[in-house]
Amino acid sequence: MEEVKKIRSFNGKQMLIWLAALILGGALGMLGNGVINEFFNFTASAYTRLFKFVAVPTIALAVTTTLAMLGAKRDTGKIFLHTIIYTLLTTIVAAIVGAALYLWIAPGNLPTELIKAGQSAAAGQNLAPMGVYSHILAVIPDNVVTPFFSGNVLSILLVAAAVGLALAAGRNSENVQVLVKAVNGLQEVFFIIIKALIWALPLGIVAFAGQLTAQMSAEQSVGELGKYVAVVLGGNVLQFFVVLPLFLLIRKINPLKVFKGMLPAVLMALFTKSSAATLPVTVASAENNLNAKPEVARFILPLCCTINMNGCAAFIMVTSLFVMQNGGVTLTLGTIAIWVLIAVISAVGNAGVPMGCYFLTLSLMSGINMPIGVLGVILPVYAVIDMIETAVNVWSDACVCTMVDKTMKKE
Repeated sequence: MEEVKKIRSFNGKQMLIWLAALILGGALGMLGNGVINEFFNFTASAYTRLFKFVAVPTIALAVTTTLAMLGAKRDTGKIFLHTIIYTLLTTIVAAIVGAALYLWIAPGNLPTELIKAGQSAAAGQNLAPMGVYSHILAVIPDNVVTPFFSGNVLSILLVAAAVGLALAAGRNSENVQVLVKAVNGLQEVFFIIIKALIWALPLGIVAFAGQLTAQMSAEQSVGELGKYVAVVLGGNVLQFFVVLPLFLLIRKINPLKVFKGMLPAVLMALFTKSSAATLPVTVASAENNLNAKPEVARFILPLCCTINMNGCAAFIMVTSLFVMQNGGVTLTLGTIAIWVLIAVISAVGNAGVPMGCYFLTLSLMSGINMPIGVLGVILPVYAVIDMIETAVNVWSDACVCTMVDKTMKKE
């Protein structure tokens, strides 16, 4: 009990340090000094790479150890079922909220010249549209190492789940038990590395904040594009501060308590723009600050950082409507309803990496021959959108984990 109090006290001090780093970075970024901005870009990239480095093995080890421990128990199926239900519910609501806001604010079409100017930026992404079977095949690995080298989170989850279930099935073997202990030991090593990275994070926050401030001061949005941005950000804000807290309140959980405990992960998501890179902090926050059961948190959160994409669903929904409207498509209620479904399915299959939603939406619009130049116009302001939607994704992951954890403790 004393140890838990120490951890919480440390996190309180840690938040003050992070806030000071945020203010310092923002102030330095406003100076517009080229040397400082270059250093910020380097440092921010270095921190993102380091967290991605620990994220991939953390995802694999968390799923493997959890399934090895729970594979023989009925609880595994219950945890998975509750996670899927909450994920789909929150993601569907996020897409509907985005669609409703779009109809209310009603952004107009962009000038044709602006869309043509954005064509080269969007086309430069070199994304070919992918069919359903192509997406499925991309998840199925053809060897053990490819998913880890490519950072394909869904493939990593598939491999980790297979290994974890195999370890659970062979739990009576002495050799398998030795292997399970080795995997658990390796997981502890990575958590020690994560702890060190979190300790050194204030420097990274200074760099992230400075980088963002410099980007925002150099970018401009005009007319109808501003309305589009308002819809995307408004939908994410409503999901963050209204919809997800309502889910918690319905389950008789205090949203403020959950938010306070998960604040390190939410801030980390805001800066890295990657729910996968944030995963180590998300797991540590859930276990240390919210007392979530490790077997629940280490199973749900790696799964959620791949399939629970509330912010991404809202972005795909709103952006697709905006692009199609500019392409001359009449947005009937039937069309919107179909795209709510498409946005949810696409978000569930999206990777938790920076700009993942942007690339996915570009692929969808390219596949139906819509004017992807609109996405080129959106690109300069996407850095801010990506930050907000990633924070929403991680906050949603935390809410789902908390709700499932409470359900499992009751049962």
